[in-house]
Parts: sequence; C-alpha cells; structure tokens
Amino acid sequence: MGYGIKVAVWGDYALFTRPEMKVERVSYDVMTPSAARGIIEAVYWKPAIKWVIDKIAVCEPIRFTNIRRNEVKEKITGSRVRTAMTNGELPEPIVAAKAIQQRAAMVLKDVCYSIEAHFELTGKAGETDTKEKHYNIALRRLQKGQCYHQPCFGCREFPAKFALADALPHKAPIAESRDLGYMLYDMDFLDKEDIQPTFFRARLQNGVLDLTNCEVVR
Repeated sequence: MGYGIKVAVWGDYALFTRPEMKVERVSYDVMTPSAARGIIEAVYWKPAIKWVIDKIAVCEPIRFTNIRRNEVKEKITGSRVRTAMTNGELPEPIVAAKAIQQRAAMVLKDVCYSIEAHFELTGKAGETDTKEKHYNIALRRLQKGQCYHQPCFGCREFPAKFALADALPHKAPIAESRDLGYMLYDMDFLDKEDIQPTFFRARLQNGVLDLTNCEVVR
C-alpha cells in the first residue's frame, strides 16, 4: 500500500446518481468510491500516480430531499461535430431556452464524509517520481486548500468543501449499519473503445464503507 491520507469533505447537497434510474435523478445513500476519487483528484492528480479509496466514513445522518432542476434535453454528439468539420460548417448549437426541461431529483442533504485513500505509482512514473514527493505535494495542497478545479458531490452545482481530517474537530461516523446493495465502484478505462462500469456489494458497518477487500464485478 502507498502513502495514505485522510480527508474530510462536506457540503449542503450531494447527488451520486444511480445508473438504473433513467429519467429522474436518484442518489445512492452514500458517496461512491469513484466520486471520492474524483474529489481527491481535483486536489492533486498526476499521470504518475493512481488514487485508491480505502474507506468512506459517513459523519452526518443520511437524509434525502427532493429538488427540481432545469436541464437541456439534447446534447451535441461527436458525430455531429465531425460531420460539421468535414463539411466546413459550424455544428448546430443547442439553445437552452428551446431545449430546456425540468427534472426532479432526490438528493442527499447536509453531507459530511471522511475519506481514507492511498496512491500507487503507475507505469508513467519517472525517475524523479517518488512516493515521498507526491505524498508531500498532496499534503501541502490539502493544507492550503488548493485544487485544480472545484471538487463537487456528483454534480457541479453541489460544491464540496475539503480539508485534512486531522485539521478539523473530530466527527465520529454515524452509528448505523445497513446493506446498501450493489453500488457503482468505478469506470474501467483499460479499453478506451469500450469503457465499462464496475460494481460492488456495499455494506455500511457502523457508518463506515470499507473498500479494502471488496469484490468488484462488472
């Protein structure tokens, strides 16, 4: 295992969308490992390292609320852009006022998590890429509150605040255990032409989602 960190993240709302819900957005009960990885990578990411999530502790009661959001019902596809470029034309734009639609979403409210993670060196690591170097850079960025882009809880309109867990007053995980069923683990990018989602059986034990020995399936 590589060098590990423990990060506290919190915010007003979160939406970790269940992929089986096709129309209305419905969040998982707990942050997904891929969402946790995305938050840490927003703080510090390099091709030389790969972040691995070990544990996610839920530090506030799991509460849901319903909201409505304005979305557009279309998107500009890659094929439309390639066709326009081939013909020397501009792709037809999407006018939000014409393509707008309202969708309901069941989101989490007043969330707070403690993320334990470590990183491993990848095949793109060079001679100067040491574990100590990247650990100290990540630690320094967390201490200063630096990030490449604003971390979010599933959607960009739900920003996530973050800090080193040791720098904040201790907040214990909730005293709750439940079987959360199958949850999205991450996306498998090994085959760029066929990116596949992976899942795992999520079990919350005394407020902690332990990912160290979970079985990941397609």
